[in-house]
Amino acid sequence: MDYSVELLKNLTNANGAPGHEDEATKVMASYLKDVVDEIKYDKLGSIIGIKNGPADSPRILIDSHIDEIGFMVKEITKEGFIKFLPMGGWWGHVALGQRMRVMTKKGPVLGVIGSTPPHLLKVEERKKVMDIGDMFIDVGGMEKYDIAKKLGVEVGDSIVPDSEFTVMGNKNVYMAKAFDNRSASAIVIEVLKKFKNIKHKNTLIGSGAVMEEVGLRGAATVAHVTNPDVAIVVDVGIALDIPGYDGRAEKFGGGPSVLIYEGGMIPNTKLRKLFMKTAQEKKIPFNLSYMERGSGDGSRIHLTRSGVPAIYIGPPTRYIHSHNSMMYRKDYDDTIKLIVEVVKKLDKKTVESLTAR
Repeated sequence: MDYSVELLKNLTNANGAPGHEDEATKVMASYLKDVVDEIKYDKLGSIIGIKNGPADSPRILIDSHIDEIGFMVKEITKEGFIKFLPMGGWWGHVALGQRMRVMTKKGPVLGVIGSTPPHLLKVEERKKVMDIGDMFIDVGGMEKYDIAKKLGVEVGDSIVPDSEFTVMGNKNVYMAKAFDNRSASAIVIEVLKKFKNIKHKNTLIGSGAVMEEVGLRGAATVAHVTNPDVAIVVDVGIALDIPGYDGRAEKFGGGPSVLIYEGGMIPNTKLRKLFMKTAQEKKIPFNLSYMERGSGDGSRIHLTRSGVPAIYIGPPTRYIHSHNSMMYRKDYDDTIKLIVEVVKKLDKKTVESLTAR
């Protein structure tokens, strides 16, 4: 199997809701061990791979978050249905009727988020988006069948979408859960792997930060532990080549999205221009994008210590924060290429110029 396909498959199929990322970080570690000099973890569980350079600085952090959106069991009703808490941003329409994995002490238990048949809904009810708090997961329980005893379901168990990595009919398009943000974790691994055979004038650090979807928590500790001079935050872009968004540049084949703005950070303008110039020199397609609401790891990382010049970049991805998102292979490859070419340029003088006044 193609290395990148295998990597993406293994990372996205791993289960890792916020605060429960161990399975995903183990997969990331299995790939990092052959490409970095040291692997360590912060006390929240974020994974950090370090590839030493000729000097300790400049220190270039290439960050991804390793968690995926999910839920947590908050209650088991006497009838055996599971009530749950959201971990990450869910829209009610996306969740109803979908298969879920409840991660129990006995292993994954399959269930479905129950949805009322339309035959039973009043006209007004059909127009509403159901609140997550009113939903439940059905794992096949019934009277006198105790799902806690029989299946091992407990309050506090994590829940993730049940969706396997798939190569589409168009062999260059992949579908999976957790492309947000395991595709970025894969990119971090592939960038570091490229530098096994490329000399670099910096120390490279790759991270899989935990709990991004519930408040960017791992980003804060990763940044403190690694003390970067520059941060390249890899996260999915939002592909808009779908009905209703005509004319937007964020599309399959458009290359990586480079953010000019997001809700918690205005990316370093000099670093952005360096990415743009490098992309143009190497004829790598890219698009400038923005995210008016929401924020990612960079919004915590760039405020670390005396400040860190940071930027967001990632492949445009359709249908994020759902059970099945899609990504185009060339955009993934181009994201890797562009990051590699920029990292080659990040010597001490260039890094100092990013904050020079």
